[in-house]
Amino acid sequence: MKIFAKNPRASFDYTFLEKYEAGLVLTGMEVKSIKAGQASLRGAFITPHKENELFLTNATIPPYKFAGSVGDYDPTAPRKLLLHKKEILYLIGKVRTEGLTMVPISLYNRRGKIKLEFALARGKKKYDKREDLKKRTARREMERRMKNNF
Repeated sequence: MKIFAKNPRASFDYTFLEKYEAGLVLTGMEVKSIKAGQASLRGAFITPHKENELFLTNATIPPYKFAGSVGDYDPTAPRKLLLHKKEILYLIGKVRTEGLTMVPISLYNRRGKIKLEFALARGKKKYDKREDLKKRTARREMERRMKNNF
C-alpha cells in the first residue's frame, strides 16, 4: 500500500472518532498525477451534496505534466466519493446532528485503485492542541535520553 498524499494538519486540528475508506471518481489524467505524487490534501474537507452524495472538496490535483493540452481543468474541483448508501446516510446524519466534520487523512493505492482514507472527527480546542504538543515533546525527550544511555 503506497501513500500518495497525507494531510499532516488533520491529526493536530481534529480528534478522530471513526475512520473510513472510500473510492474516488477520477479521470485518467488525475490518476497519473496522483501516482506521480503531485496531489495535496492540505485544506481539503468532505461535504455532503444533495441527500446521498459526498464530495472531496478543495483537494488539489494538478494536471499531469505529460498530458496533452488540458482545456478548462480545475485542480480543486470537487470529486465524488464512492461509498455504500447506508454509510453515506449515516455520515451525513452524524455531521448534521452532532456537529462533526469529515476530514481527509490520506490518498493511497489499494489493489490498483486510488482510495481516500477519511475520518469522522471533532475539532480540538486550543488547550487540547497545547497538551498534544507537550506530550509529543516529552516523548521525544524521553527517547533521546534512552538512546544516549544505551
